[in-house]
Amino acid sequence: MSGTEEKTGNDAATERASRALREAWDGLFASLQTAREAIDDPKLHAPPPDDRTLAEGYRYLIGYLYGAIGRALDDPLYPNFRRAIEPLDKATIDNADAVYLYAPIDGDHSYVVRARGGDARHWRGEPALAAGRKAPQYVIFETPSGYVGDSGSIAELRPGTRANGGVLDSAEIEVAPDGSFEVLLAPNRPEGHRGNFIPTKAVRQKKKPDGSTETVEFTSRWVVLRELFHDWEHEDLLDLEIVRLGSEGAHPAPLDSASAAAQMQRIGEIVDHQMRYWNEFYAVVLETYADVNGDGKRFMPRNDLNEPNVGVGFGGQATNVYAGGVFELAKDEALIVEVEIPVPPAYSGFHLANLWGESLDFANHQSSLNGHQVEADADGARRYVVAHADPGVPNWLDTTGLAEGFLSLRWSYSSLPEKMPVLRVRKVRFDEIRSTLPASTRTVGAEERREAIRNRQKHVQRRYRQY
Repeated sequence: MSGTEEKTGNDAATERASRALREAWDGLFASLQTAREAIDDPKLHAPPPDDRTLAEGYRYLIGYLYGAIGRALDDPLYPNFRRAIEPLDKATIDNADAVYLYAPIDGDHSYVVRARGGDARHWRGEPALAAGRKAPQYVIFETPSGYVGDSGSIAELRPGTRANGGVLDSAEIEVAPDGSFEVLLAPNRPEGHRGNFIPTKAVRQKKKPDGSTETVEFTSRWVVLRELFHDWEHEDLLDLEIVRLGSEGAHPAPLDSASAAAQMQRIGEIVDHQMRYWNEFYAVVLETYADVNGDGKRFMPRNDLNEPNVGVGFGGQATNVYAGGVFELAKDEALIVEVEIPVPPAYSGFHLANLWGESLDFANHQSSLNGHQVEADADGARRYVVAHADPGVPNWLDTTGLAEGFLSLRWSYSSLPEKMPVLRVRKVRFDEIRSTLPASTRTVGAEERREAIRNRQKHVQRRYRQY
């Protein structure tokens, strides 16, 4: 082949690559335009619009774009841990006490996670050190076969669509005296292996349309990690590393036009499908806006809470018990939420979110309270006040002026308790709050509240640091 012929061939290949990449780029923006419809199209179950809701909807969309870029560009053969949810990318009625992390994996391979944290004796129910840094209150690893919402339809909630390879939480993690530990992720535990292990294969029985069953093998595509915090002042993130066994010292193949085009297509799909899925989930499954199934009630009741339930079928944390509802309050109204917890959990928290499922600004507002932050009354009950203005009581949850939003309570148990938490909700006028609470409820002044916010701001900066 002459030099001219070779150059012509290279030019043609380059032109094909250029066209493919331009088409993929245009397709990405077309997908974003399609995703945008979920902000205000009633047919796509958008929340009732007003100025704030629409503004937050566009932020929500941009957040999905922010998160989708990392997910689409990740390589399961050379993975890193990334934040699945953070202040710039909130969704799914996220937990204000959590760091959500993920790494892509190929469950046909084996991986090792190496971690180091502060003092973790509270994971064993032992008293923490009187001073020094602590590991998060609660940690849980899971290895799901799919990422919730990526299909774009709640049809993915059907049994047999997705499965966890395994679960490992802080009650079971073996930790060295210096706070370090390793977790092996593999299709099967190797012979002779001892220590922390999570399988990346799961076998389930799936029911077929004719009523018979078939055996289905699920392969994990992700390792998901949640770190839940109680003591925001003294608990720190884990230091983490993940590596595919056998890849040490090797390197991935260079990027080519086909891979780059596929990444752009994937970014657009993630954003569009996640927007559609969660809108539909809130409207149809949670019945946020109306009774959908005709049973005369909503799964997420207004100014009330549903019975504590296990939400893992919805894609939630495998060890969580959930209760939820929707607050709908006028300026002079408040909710008193009374909670009794017969069996102490490893973690508990109460959080507010907007109708996009974004947790409210928990750094600059007291819009969440966990089991360490809340103050119990003399009878052991925890009484929260959900209100637009500060009522001067310890357990105030700030709506940040939002007229409607989600109420979400979580309790983490390594195994289900014999007795579930008991909840009572009452709507009162703002000027009735004091007379409704026990007489012993103390008063919180402006400076104490400012100090609480200062501590929250410091912790959130540390939790989500980018350096």
